[in-house]
Amino acid sequence: MRGTRRTRLCLAGVMAASALITTPDARAAERTDGHLTDLVNPFIGSQNEGNTFPGATVPFGMVQLSPDTGHNTGYDYTQNRIRGFSLVHLSGVGCRIGGDLPVLPTTGDVTQTDYAQYAAGFSHADEEASPGYYRVGLDSGIRAELTATARTGVQRYTVPATAHANVLLNAAQALHRPVTSTVEILDDHTVRTAITGHGFCRDTAPYTVYTITRFDRPFTAYGTWDGTALTPGSRTGHGGAYVRFDTTRDRTVEATTALSYVDAGGAAANLRAEGGRPFDAVRLRARAAWERRLSTVRVSGGAPARRRTFYSSLYRSFLAPNVGSDADGRYLGWDRRIHRARGFTYYQNWSLWDTYRTQAQLLALLAPREARDMARSVVRIDEDGGWLPKWGYGPVETNVMSGDPVTPFLTTAYEMGLLKGFEEETYRALKKNADSVPPADYPGIGREANADYIARGFAPYIWNRPYAKMGDSDYHHGASVTLEYALADAMLAQMARGLGHDADAARYAARSRNYRNVFDPATGFFRPRDGSGAFTGSADPARSPGFHEGSAWQYQWLVPQDLPGMVALIGGEQAANDRLDTFFAYDRLLADPGSTAREVWVHGGAYDYYNAATYNPMNEPDLIAPYTYLSTGQPWKTTDVVHAALTLFTDGPTGITGNDDLGTMSAWNVLSSIGLFPVQPGYGTWGLSTPVFDRVDLTLDPRFWPGGRLTVTAPGTSAADRYIQAVRADGRPEPRTYVTTARLRSLRTLAFTVGPHPSEWGTSPGAAPPVLK
Repeated sequence: MRGTRRTRLCLAGVMAASALITTPDARAAERTDGHLTDLVNPFIGSQNEGNTFPGATVPFGMVQLSPDTGHNTGYDYTQNRIRGFSLVHLSGVGCRIGGDLPVLPTTGDVTQTDYAQYAAGFSHADEEASPGYYRVGLDSGIRAELTATARTGVQRYTVPATAHANVLLNAAQALHRPVTSTVEILDDHTVRTAITGHGFCRDTAPYTVYTITRFDRPFTAYGTWDGTALTPGSRTGHGGAYVRFDTTRDRTVEATTALSYVDAGGAAANLRAEGGRPFDAVRLRARAAWERRLSTVRVSGGAPARRRTFYSSLYRSFLAPNVGSDADGRYLGWDRRIHRARGFTYYQNWSLWDTYRTQAQLLALLAPREARDMARSVVRIDEDGGWLPKWGYGPVETNVMSGDPVTPFLTTAYEMGLLKGFEEETYRALKKNADSVPPADYPGIGREANADYIARGFAPYIWNRPYAKMGDSDYHHGASVTLEYALADAMLAQMARGLGHDADAARYAARSRNYRNVFDPATGFFRPRDGSGAFTGSADPARSPGFHEGSAWQYQWLVPQDLPGMVALIGGEQAANDRLDTFFAYDRLLADPGSTAREVWVHGGAYDYYNAATYNPMNEPDLIAPYTYLSTGQPWKTTDVVHAALTLFTDGPTGITGNDDLGTMSAWNVLSSIGLFPVQPGYGTWGLSTPVFDRVDLTLDPRFWPGGRLTVTAPGTSAADRYIQAVRADGRPEPRTYVTTARLRSLRTLAFTVGPHPSEWGTSPGAAPPVLK
């Protein structure tokens, strides 16, 4: 059967669109040299709900100083008025958060306090952005420039000659819902604010952001406002402040704003530690930081647009998580007490349901020192607050999304060797999380359905169950939650075994097979079960309830720990391949990959997750689905599907399909373009597919990766020559469709031979990724 199918594919494969990845002319492109920051377009994803931001930040910085145009998450490329340049933005999230302290320069009298009313018009023709820098010309004639350090945002305004040049600092308006705010004018250079807010999809516990802004010259007048009431000469207020400058001769005003989640003293200390430098010096440092970060990956070949989308994705992959501790190491813990990080940097902002699938692995590979500190920070959340996070923003739990994403996130760190010295501490926190639920007075829900899952082998779907706490409820997504819990149990079993906890390992491994308990033989698909244990909801797998942001079609492949077991449930390898072909619209894909990706897979808008029987490349449940063919004897189809999906990443504002989710989709692009993908998230298994570049040189941290380099080559890779003929690892044939982290750690070269037709590579018994037992 395989030989017959391959013969048909050999004829059809040459029909793939030339836009798929590269062309012969593009292959002639020289190795990427010069400034890699010049290849990054921060506007990618700023339209059609990619929800990225174009403003200034440094890798993993606490501050993301960026314009807000009126879109709920900050900036939308289709809008043409800027309400202010605010300090905090999360890249690619689907709910409003951040936007603290929008600042806007104006001229003339100050008459409005609502930033929707005093917003300034602008044109994209007079706007630019690059890593660590943003500039825009406002219709008022003012030029605004932004740059940043880790904990400060630096602004430079060039203003027309006037005695009434103002800077408005709005403490009462943000992307989230401010609860209270205060503003104080401390002297003729300095403004301080405290902003308490909450939000993100649903209301969270409140948190406070402290800021202090220092101008490089004295202002000539000032005032504050409460609501719509302006009070010239006032030094305190609860709405905002304006300060005025005379720019009749000196037309430039610079300001540095420092941020802290701890207290006003923390903001002041951050200003002392990172402020006081001229704008251009800060800008150059930010650019250099990004150049160092991007230079960990250098690619050769590929069309210019492909290289721009690649480096732009790599850039977005390094935007989060974010520094949470002040320059002195203090941070606000989840117990609302002040702690100090000693010997590491404390990070925050944990979109774990998204990032555990791609970005966690990419950071462990390319930024292991930071990834180690991130893992330590997550464990600190348990130490400080009493439980591991689910979706954390700043110092609070949001309970957004479902399942148990923190387990594969931390087991990834363990598998990548990042937990040395605190493995047992991490394991204890994970075991507690896996075997129980948080107490009633804790704000997080953890594995909310755990009692049912452990006792009955599945999480029931109870659609009308009242929310126990803010955020999402696992009971509202019982089918997908069962799959997510089982995946997490599989990964925890591997960690338990590695640490010598054999009884725990056997128990978690047994639980990892619980995915079978939501398989309905009558439909041949996963299906939710109600509180009585009966299968419930529509029998149509495209319309079955109980799956979070997806359908039974899209979740059917989320069993990376035991794909052979799942394949057996649906009738064996041939049945699985037939179903995969249907899922990916494979025949149409071969004829026209680009239009299939855009017209068949991407249906509806960015948030149209439900009622579909096809692959959804816009959202997380399907991220590993294209790699399922590596386990079903047809690995060439993984390349076909992955390369078609890569056409959705373009170098314009609409260049991300759906939310980027703190670098998740961008990391998918980076890893899939390199040809190494974490097919068992939470465990050290890297699936192989055809790279899109002739050569990729990875510079790795030798403290974590002996040798410090890995070179991936695929000479001649293109839309026509995209099929793997052979793989050699350090010169030795590699017949399997994957490599392990342990093997990867010792490799120096991974060489792909490509050609125009599928081959026998990866089809032999034992070539598929392993079952986790």
